[in-house]
Formats: sequence, structure tokens, C-alpha cells
Amino acid sequence: MKPKKPERSDTDDLFRTRLENIIDLKHPLVRLAQETDWSFFEAAIEPLYAEHGRPGVPVRFMVGLHILKHTFNLSDEEVCDRWVENPYFQYFTGEEYFRHELPHDRSSMSRWRGRVSEQELARLLQESLRIAHKTGALRTKDLRQATVDTTVQPKAITFPTDGKLIYRAIVRLAKLARRWGVELRQSYLRVGKLALMKSQRYAHAKQFRRHKREVKFLRTRLGRVIRDIDRKSEGNASLEAALRNELSLARRVRDQRRRQTGPKVYSLHAPEVECIGKGKPHKPYEFGCKVTVATTNARAPGGQFVTYIAALHGNPYDGHTLKGTIAGVKDITGLEPERIFVDKGYRGHDYDKPLRVFCSGQKRGLTPRIKRSLRRRSAIEPVIGHMKEDGRLARNFLANRHGDRLNAILAGVGQNVRLLLRWFELLLCFVLAWLYDALSPRRASLA
Repeated sequence: MKPKKPERSDTDDLFRTRLENIIDLKHPLVRLAQETDWSFFEAAIEPLYAEHGRPGVPVRFMVGLHILKHTFNLSDEEVCDRWVENPYFQYFTGEEYFRHELPHDRSSMSRWRGRVSEQELARLLQESLRIAHKTGALRTKDLRQATVDTTVQPKAITFPTDGKLIYRAIVRLAKLARRWGVELRQSYLRVGKLALMKSQRYAHAKQFRRHKREVKFLRTRLGRVIRDIDRKSEGNASLEAALRNELSLARRVRDQRRRQTGPKVYSLHAPEVECIGKGKPHKPYEFGCKVTVATTNARAPGGQFVTYIAALHGNPYDGHTLKGTIAGVKDITGLEPERIFVDKGYRGHDYDKPLRVFCSGQKRGLTPRIKRSLRRRSAIEPVIGHMKEDGRLARNFLANRHGDRLNAILAGVGQNVRLLLRWFELLLCFVLAWLYDALSPRRASLA
């Protein structure tokens, strides 16, 4: 059922305290809550609810919690705990009176993320840019030049090795067989754990022949478990359907080899993870998905805002993502950039207007003004770094590909909101400084 809109009372409550009476109304979060058009999100998200049933959680409450989570780099549990303690968090999410407990269950955040799509969450990024433009933190001319780059959004998985994956597949199959009442001839949990420990120690000691022998032992035992489950579930349609996905993953883990071509399984609980080579000595490759990011080129008064961000699966070539990125920038901002600055990884790009694209290291066709703008291309790197360190882009804990897309968008929203909060603080400091300067001569004359 659609969420009920909270009704604000005109009279005070004798036993409760209004939030307006206990907070500073000049606080940046209060200013941001007043500038945000919450009906813009309600119009997009309310149609996703059913017409009947239990009323849903208010849209402003859920949207506000997710903005706060990625702005201050908090988990679901942490943002709910701080909401109870922080009156500014409660005011931002639409509460009228101070509350001493969370009005909704924490799991509502997970269910809400499963309900919305990246199209609805893209409105958060669009609204942050609208507020920045309205308050003077972002100008129209700042959107005429864009910088585009890609990065990796790592998944919350352990480092994959053959022995670890094979033993984990044995454990998951044994657990699933117990749940469905399939009695295995032998689970190999005890001997498999011992073989895994031996393989890891042999690899650490660089005794790779013994290491391969233990991995082969684990792979053989995994094959025995798979064949045992196949024999005992044959002819039972419901049992085969329940075990099909897990058996398919286990077969892929058993059959994959080190140098095979095509997709591989790097995690059993997140099979969508891809291995993306970075070519850096400290981090030759990462496990997750690629993310494309577009920002303003010149530094706007409020900072370098994110104009588009999206997760890309399949590890595409950077140059083949430029056309879709610029189309996303145009959808969110309403303007197509006149000049686009990229790094050398975008050579051979797919954008329809190649004369608008300038690559780092380019020598021909550059005016002094374009050269200055091209030198600012590397300014996108600290923006990506801030999203990784402060916006939860460095480790994604949300499940499946849908979670990858949502986490990337929310990281961009958190970056823009942090810039807006700092902009509101600076505006307040400028106003106070101006008032001080205006009153100083009068004070001197009175003295």
C-alpha cells in the first residue's frame, strides 16, 4: 500500500518537543532539507507500491536515510543508530517531534532498495544538481565542459583462490543437501578443510607441486558430491529445481581453470563479480564491476560536482562507454557538453561527435584555453577517491547487479551532498563576516 503522508499539527504537544525548538535552523542539514523538493521523489516512487495492504514507509524517510548513509559513510545499522541520537537526522527525514526510537525496522531499507530501480535513484543525483544550481554552487557554464573517467567498484568478497572456492562449494552443497533431506554418502567437510589448509601452506612455501596435488584432491571430492546429489535427486522435479542453481555454480567452479577464456566464478555468494585488471604494482586487478563517472571540468563555486555515474557490467572497453555516459549526462542535466576531456584509455571511442572529445596527451587542434581545461582532466581522480573513501564506493555490500547499480548512484549523490553541506557552511560564514564588517565602523564611531 502507498505510504501515508505525515500530517503536521499546528498546536504544540505538552509531552513532546518540536525539533525546530531544539536545533539550529541555520545548520547545513536543515538548509538542505528545506531546499529539497521531496514531492519530486514521491511522484516517482509512490507508483511502485500496491494499492492495498499495509502502508509503506514514507518516501522521505527512506530517501533521507540513504542520502545520510552515503554522505557520512555509514552502514544501515550505523545510520539507524545515529538517527535515534541526532535530531538533525530526524529533521532531515521529515520528523516533527524528537523520537527516542526508530519508527521503522532497519530491514525496511533492504526491502526498499529491492523495490526501486536506478531510474528512480537517478532523481536524487538530478535533485542535488538542481539545488546546487539554485543556491549558486553550480553555474550553467560549468556544465558545458565535462570530464569522464572509469573506476572499479570492488565487491565485498574475499580474495578468490581455486582451493578456497572448491572447498566453499563443498560446504554449500552439504548444507543445501541437509536442508532438503538428501543424505550424502560422505560430505568431505573434514578432509576438505585439511586439504585446503595444506594447499594454502604449500603455496605460501612456494611448493607448488604439492599445492596442485591438494587442489586436485579437493576438485575430485567436489565432483563426488555433485554426482551423489545428482543420483539422489534424479526424478524428483521439485528437488532438482531447488538444487539446480547451486549445482550449476559448483560445476563451473570444478571445471574452470586458471587461463581459460570466458567468464569465471570468483565468489559463490556473488557470482556476478568480474576480475578487472588495473595494471598497478600495488593492485594488479580488482574484483567487482566497472563504474563510469562524469564530473564538471572547471571547478564550480561549490566544488566539482558529479553529473553522472553508473555501474557497467561485462568489463567493457572505456572508449565504448563514452556515448552512453554523455547521453546520461544530457538526461540528468538537460545539456550536452560542448567539450569532453578523457584519458588515453578512451582512444577509439564511440561518441558521435569526435571533435568535442579531447584526450590527455593530445597535441594537435588545441587552443591555449583547451590546453588549460585539458590539464584539469586529472582533477576527477580526487573526486573518485573521495567517493571511495567517504561514499562507500570502495567496497560494495549490496547484493547482485542491482545492488551494484544502486550503490554507484548513491555514492555520486553522497559526493554532491557533501559539497552542498560545505557550500551552506561557507555561505553562512560569508554572511556573518559581512555583518561583522558592516557593524564594525558603527561600533568604532560609538566608541
